[in-house]
Amino acid sequence: MTNTAKNSDHSSLKNNSNTTRSRFFSIIRSIVGGLFEQLLIVCEGFGRIIILFGRSIAWLVRPPFRVVQFLTQLNFVGAQSVLLIVLTGAFTGMVSILQGYNGLHRYGAESMLGATVALALSRELGPVISALMIIGRVGSAITAELGSMRNTQQIDALSSMAVEPVQYLVVPRILAATLTLPLLALVFSFSGMVGAYLVATNYLGIDPGMFMSGIRYYLDLDDIVHGLVKSLVFGLIFSLIACNEGFYSTGGARGVGIATTRSVVVSAVLVLISDYMITAMMFRST
Repeated sequence: MTNTAKNSDHSSLKNNSNTTRSRFFSIIRSIVGGLFEQLLIVCEGFGRIIILFGRSIAWLVRPPFRVVQFLTQLNFVGAQSVLLIVLTGAFTGMVSILQGYNGLHRYGAESMLGATVALALSRELGPVISALMIIGRVGSAITAELGSMRNTQQIDALSSMAVEPVQYLVVPRILAATLTLPLLALVFSFSGMVGAYLVATNYLGIDPGMFMSGIRYYLDLDDIVHGLVKSLVFGLIFSLIACNEGFYSTGGARGVGIATTRSVVVSAVLVLISDYMITAMMFRST
């Protein structure tokens, strides 16, 4: 009886060990399978964006040119975003001058305040924050609009009427966003400098001549071009992602909501990643 009990305990322990091992390997397989599936989704989305970009370039130079649609998007992306950019830029400049004064005052370097804020706004804060603001306002709207058109068969209706949807819907939006964002970044930087000047001269007691002389001495044309190049790339990135998510959206209202959220998140992350890459490339070239 004792040997039988020992054999029974040994077999039960062995079965438990096999069960645990099989569960462990099944968990590993599920994790690897999930990661591989997500990798395939990312690759598929990236390839779809590249194809959409190629189609947009091809239809950009082919008539008929959708001038009315382009001007409509130019007004939506640019003119209707000016107030948002001015407010955001002004308060960003005000905060920057306060934080800069807090650091530079310890070393008696208040004369560098104007130059520091001007360089930060023109090279970094202007392009990045204006891009993030426009992504939240314009990128989400583009995705939601195109997604609704896809789910209500309006895009299919355009194709049935011999109107190329990419040329009619996608190209004007990408072109308007790419060309407008650098101008909005300039407006952001200018508003930030005005806000910084007002706070520096009226609240902190900085001499206006000293403030402006630092800007004239240290701010070069290359710094402004640096920010404009960034904004140009940011506009192309977020408009491509927004159009791609909306143009290929499925799943009804819920699918449009998911596509809009994904468009904003992915665009913001890629803007920050591309910001580092562009800065690193320009840093090496100087």
